[in-house]
Amino acid sequence: MELMQAILTRRSVRKYQEKPVEREKIESCLEAARLAPSACNSQPWEFIVLDDPHTKESFCREVFGAVYAISKWASAAPVIIAAVSDKGNFVSRMGNFIRRTEFYLVDHGIACEHLILRAWDQGLGSCWIGWFNADKAARFFNLPANKKVEHLLALGYPAETPNARPRKKAEEMVHYNQYK
Repeated sequence: MELMQAILTRRSVRKYQEKPVEREKIESCLEAARLAPSACNSQPWEFIVLDDPHTKESFCREVFGAVYAISKWASAAPVIIAAVSDKGNFVSRMGNFIRRTEFYLVDHGIACEHLILRAWDQGLGSCWIGWFNADKAARFFNLPANKKVEHLLALGYPAETPNARPRKKAEEMVHYNQYK
């Protein structure tokens, strides 16, 4: 698939076929994420892939309870990928402090966008999930204190084709040489 075509057609998929995702496809998605650029080449990401149905079910029961139940639909995805962060290397942490920008989160966004575009290119749907119990996710994986599950990605063969969501016109967001 041509890149612009992938960007134009990719949608957040919340309904999946009951079909396992091949490890080769998952690994190809993770390779795309691995190759993403990051501030000071800190590569502040790790990924935990949940593709065993029993493990994934236990995890989803933990992280999608109570106020997070609105994200419970993700339990039906054949794969959940937990994007785990650290704050990056010393140079990037200094940049975070000086600029008051959490560059490691920007880096996560770039890496995960690479992952989901590669998924779409291989016929897989995905959805970025930010509403889940991150503390319970960290305990589930027994993460050290300096690591955090920033977000989850649901992945699988789509069982729906969502319509495109409205987008602002370029004129509303692009400015040349000055802010108007």
